[in-house]
Amino acid sequence: MSKKSALVPSDPNTFGSIHQMVEELFASLRAATGDGAGITREAYSAQETAALDIIEAAAMKHGLASERDAGANLVVTLEGAQPQLGFMACGSHIDSVPQGGNFDGAAGVIAGLAALVSLKREGFLPKRTLKLFALRGEESARFGKAYLGSSALVGQLKSIELDTHESNGAKTLEQCMRDVGADVARIRLGQPLIELARMTGWLELHIEQGPVLAARNLPIGIVTGIRGNIRHRAIRCIGEAGHSGTVPRWLRHDAVFATAELITRLDQHWRKLLEEGHDIVITSGVFGTDPREHAIARIPGEVSFSFEARSQSEATLGAFYQLFLAECSNVAREWGVRFDLDRKLEVASAAMSDDWVERLKRIAAKLDIACMDMASGAGHDAAVFANVGIPAAMIFVRNEMGSHNPREAMEVDDLMVGCAVIREALVEVLS
Repeated sequence: MSKKSALVPSDPNTFGSIHQMVEELFASLRAATGDGAGITREAYSAQETAALDIIEAAAMKHGLASERDAGANLVVTLEGAQPQLGFMACGSHIDSVPQGGNFDGAAGVIAGLAALVSLKREGFLPKRTLKLFALRGEESARFGKAYLGSSALVGQLKSIELDTHESNGAKTLEQCMRDVGADVARIRLGQPLIELARMTGWLELHIEQGPVLAARNLPIGIVTGIRGNIRHRAIRCIGEAGHSGTVPRWLRHDAVFATAELITRLDQHWRKLLEEGHDIVITSGVFGTDPREHAIARIPGEVSFSFEARSQSEATLGAFYQLFLAECSNVAREWGVRFDLDRKLEVASAAMSDDWVERLKRIAAKLDIACMDMASGAGHDAAVFANVGIPAAMIFVRNEMGSHNPREAMEVDDLMVGCAVIREALVEVLS
């Protein structure tokens, strides 16, 4: 490990006392936002705010300036010698899905804080200002829409999204954002909450949410792109209820069998597209009859289900959505049902900056850190920044047992490997 900056510790697995700070922060987040099964830090909730408070207290303890921006995101700043040059940004989100894991999102926030703290301790004065963002509302679980905090930041959170109710129907997104101090009037106008022209780049670390790095025994991966998606939160298949023993098949309008037929047809299209080399994944993660009505002896008259398609290719995504609509019409005609679609939600795919991808790969090689290029099947805030023209980059950290569940199993030592690459990259672009 002879080829590295003097500002990178001799062992990239540890930052000495920084390593201890990282472990303590994860422990504090777990204690404050544990739900008995996993971690729950829903978007714009008291638990999410508590997590931001923990990160902010650690930043202030180490002499870093902090504030909440107009979107109620946490911003931690290491001031540069020439702040007129604009600022470099790093970070990730702090929210989680219900009963999720402790590392999804928070790992990137803590890694960014570790980088800022270590650079400040060693007296590094960046030419440009460096800002860490702990973003709210990246997960879509509560409101059906992802990237809420980052979208608000760049002026792209729409009024129709602010009017969306949370999954239990209680409050709108606007009400929940206002409750935590966001300037909703400014956000509703579509005004960016930062000067986009002054943001020179976005660097995000995140746990890998799949098994590839663990399977290949690699501590980190360099992300080349992020899949976009098309979603419907709640599609209703409306058929006709009836007695299970008295209505023959040819007279049935069975919502379950019709929806099952639709899903089967989508799977057949999916298989064919994969065989042709297209990038696509399809999911129906919410599926069920009304529990107030369903019974073992009742032909179900209604099914509610979600639909999601993801791809790095906008063309593939659009083509599959047209297939989906066509199959809805075909199945509806054949089964005598109808499909009522709620509002379509779309998130664009994003390519990471080629310059940043090459920089991160070169730095990893310089530090003798094994890594690989990989696309992200999951969405990340980096996509929002990339799609408004800000050069964006991501590092994935090995994580076993998947994500969006309490069993996330990232090792802090792997996180510190990612931190070493982040540190060196920041030193390079800010010197």
